[in-house]
Amino acid sequence: MKLEKKKTLAQKRRWRIRRKIKGTAERPRLTVCCTNKNIHAQCIDDDAAVTKAAVSSIKMDDVKCNVAGAEVLGAKIAEIAKENGIESVVFDRAGRRYHGMIKAFADAARAGGLKF
Repeated sequence: MKLEKKKTLAQKRRWRIRRKIKGTAERPRLTVCCTNKNIHAQCIDDDAAVTKAAVSSIKMDDVKCNVAGAEVLGAKIAEIAKENGIESVVFDRAGRRYHGMIKAFADAARAGGLKF
């Protein structure tokens, strides 16, 4: 019962955030997903429903699901986005608090040259 309420509240946070942000061709949505084992990030054009750039810690053996791993993935997504001509993004934290891995990821992406 308690777990169901927690999941419901998390989904409501995701929907509340997604109502306010939308990715376009010029400024795609940069979303980050942190699980217990991996971190995933994508640059998504919501108008065309296309993923323009993506990176995951699954294929990177040296990247763990922690703050250091989030920094590596943030720098990598910035590099891939720059190669695809993306300079500015809208950040989607998927209902998570802006601290820890999410903050480290965002700071590394900004340091890599993405503007948001």
